[in-house]
Formats: sequence, C-alpha cells, structure tokens
Amino acid sequence: MSDVFSNINFVHGFLGALIAGLFTGVGGFSIFLKRKYTQTNINVLLNLAAGVMLSASFFALLVPAMSQLITFYSDIHVAGFAYCGAVAVGVALVWILNAVLPHEHNNMVRHGAKFDLKKAWLFIIAISLHKFPEGLAVGVAYSAEEFINPMSLLIGIALHNIPEGLTIAISLVAAGVSKFKSACTSIAIGMIQPLGALIGLLFIGVSQSLIPLAMAMAGGTLLFVVINEILPETYGYKETDKSAFAVFTGFIVMSYLFMVLGE
Repeated sequence: MSDVFSNINFVHGFLGALIAGLFTGVGGFSIFLKRKYTQTNINVLLNLAAGVMLSASFFALLVPAMSQLITFYSDIHVAGFAYCGAVAVGVALVWILNAVLPHEHNNMVRHGAKFDLKKAWLFIIAISLHKFPEGLAVGVAYSAEEFINPMSLLIGIALHNIPEGLTIAISLVAAGVSKFKSACTSIAIGMIQPLGALIGLLFIGVSQSLIPLAMAMAGGTLLFVVINEILPETYGYKETDKSAFAVFTGFIVMSYLFMVLGE
C-alpha cells in the first residue's frame, strides 16, 4: 500500500482531482459575474458540460477499456461480457447511491427566484452525488496512465464542474444565503472529487487485466451521471434545439481536445 501512495501517478491523480474539484468553486463564484442568469443560460452551460462529459467518458475510459480487454482475453466473447459487466456495475453503483441517499432533482432553480433552504440542500446533495464517481473516474484514469492520457478526462470533468458550481450557488442564494457563502459552499462540494479519486488511485499497481475493468466501470458511472442526472434536468424547458446544440458542441470540442492531448 505504501508503494501506491509514493507512486508519482498517485500524486498527479490526487492533485488533478483536487484542481478539478476547485473548478466547482470557479462556477460558484461566477454568480458574481452577472446580476441574473436566465434559465436558458443555465441549461446551455449544463448541456455543454454533458457533451464534454460524454466525450470524455467514451474516449478517455470506455473505448480504451474495450481495446485493452480485447488484448487481455483470447476469447472475444469473454472480453465482451467482462466489458459490459464492468460498465453495468458502474451504472448500478451510482444508481444504488442515488436510491439510498436523500436528494432531490429540481430543474426549477432560477437565479433571483425564492427557494426553500431544505429543498436547496436536497438539490445540492443530488449534485454532490455526481462528484464521487467523477473523482473515482479521475483516479482510475491516472491508475491507467500507461494505457491512456488522463489529462483529457481531467479537463472534461473540470469544465463540467463549472456550471454545476454555478447551480449550487444559485440555489443557495435563492434560499437566502449570501453570494459569498454560496460560492464557498460550491468549493466545499467540489472537494468530494479528490476523495473519490483516492479510491480510484488504489488501482495503481494491481493486475493490468483489472485496470481496464476499472476503466469500464468508471466510464459507466459517468454515463449514468450524464444520462440520468444532467440531461433530464435540462430537457424539460421546450428548448430542445438549444439543448441539443449545446450537447453536440461540448462533445465535438472535447473530442478535438482528446485527439490533440492524445498525441
């Protein structure tokens, strides 16, 4: 275990997750940049983040995991079952977490509107549930640094954290909390990510055949976050063209970054 903590990848992975988590605070303090954010502003930012996350999860975790598992297993069918099983486990883990912990999905958070403090915290808990699997994914990516460049995933998650930090701050301000305290709360929520990264980083030094499974599992957790958590929050405003455009834009831009960083 001591070898794991002294590994340079461990240090880089933890610091990377810490920096990505701090970007939640960047989003939180963005509440000072405008007098009022419209619901369209928030939806576009969240959908851009969803597109970025989809691209990062596929190209930084799921596709490399599939390629590596194919090389580790002589039987393609066994590789396929192993891959799909790992993705399903990742989805199931976050699904169970969502079912067990009290939280509330609320797509009615509006800058300037009144919001009950208890309801605001239930909404923030829902966002907090994203942070642990995202940190886990960063940790796993740095554990698999010999297979992939984890920087693209780190950038994707950091960018994704900005609109989430903003929605945290907006919900608390709507409940009567000061802008400064609301922004600082978003930083605190972001610190859940390096905690998740610690779990993922424990895969450093394990069997090479297990790391692609961990990558596939982490990719599954991110897919759940995007498909079950982010997109349903933004597609109920009858602005699907703007939402779709933002998702595609985020996906395409992140795909470009992945290609450039992968060189």
